[in-house]
Amino acid sequence: MNESQTEPLLQVDNLRVSMATQQGIISPVRDVSFSINAHETLGIIGESGCGKSVTVQAIMGLLSPRITRVEGDIALKGRALHTLNPRQLRQYCGRDMAMIFQDPLSSLNPVFTLGQQIAESLRLHTPLSGALRRQRVVTLLEEVGIYDPVRTARMYPHEISGGMRQRVMIAMAMACEPALLIADEPTTALDVTIQTQILALLDSVKARTGMGIVIITHDLTVIAQMCQRVLVMYLGQVVEEADIITLFNKPRHPYTQALLASRPSFSHARKSRLTEIAGSVPSLSTPFSGCSFADRCPYVQARCQRHNPSLRDINEPGHRVRCWFAEQVGETP
Repeated sequence: MNESQTEPLLQVDNLRVSMATQQGIISPVRDVSFSINAHETLGIIGESGCGKSVTVQAIMGLLSPRITRVEGDIALKGRALHTLNPRQLRQYCGRDMAMIFQDPLSSLNPVFTLGQQIAESLRLHTPLSGALRRQRVVTLLEEVGIYDPVRTARMYPHEISGGMRQRVMIAMAMACEPALLIADEPTTALDVTIQTQILALLDSVKARTGMGIVIITHDLTVIAQMCQRVLVMYLGQVVEEADIITLFNKPRHPYTQALLASRPSFSHARKSRLTEIAGSVPSLSTPFSGCSFADRCPYVQARCQRHNPSLRDINEPGHRVRCWFAEQVGETP
């Protein structure tokens, strides 16, 4: 097996993000490490404010250097992105990696047509002429399921539905056929039918191009449907990493167990209220000497309050947990 077959598509090591705020310096991402291979979909889950979006924005180089400091190593196809200057990094964005943002309406420019916005990436990263770019735009819109691509290319973002805007965002991201696609809440505010179509579209694109996909979502159903591996983040740290089967059947971090237990099910129709996680995510400005989940954890002990555990392998290969008592924590049904 040659090196290209064994080298991860994306390798992130000890990623740390610090931000200057009115409350002082905070760290929304702390020592995050993971990798993703071609043909693989990695899911990232956790409550709002746990650092999911900031993690991928740091990888894409989208954080403002005026108030943000990014540390750690990021390599895409063996190229160290953290050593590139902003101009060099912009060459990678759109060509080798692309991102689908949470809200397509606010991410699309209201004063340019959809076709112009898709063609912009082609203009910057390919040698295609104007006529060939227009032809490629129509082809991309067809590939993402737009019924009348020629007419849609002449339209503006406010003239189409939310589902169509999300398809346009996917077309923009796929314009240069990047090796890595990051989707931040790609199905937010979409009805179930459109959500299913969008996820099927992403899966078909991955199968055709061999790209790697990172999906950020609160929807555990999306994770179960799309992903091979999952990262669970809490307060800027990865607290559990596992393949999809292990995560749903043998979760070992109390936070992961609480997330899974809070899923709605048919049995909840007979209950007065859903299961909830006690408390809330602490402020990033709160100092911690121990485990950041200790105040909400039903298994907390004195050691948890004093020392923060490291992310370590347990039981199955590739199953990593940040908990002192991961082996003793019971499995959820």
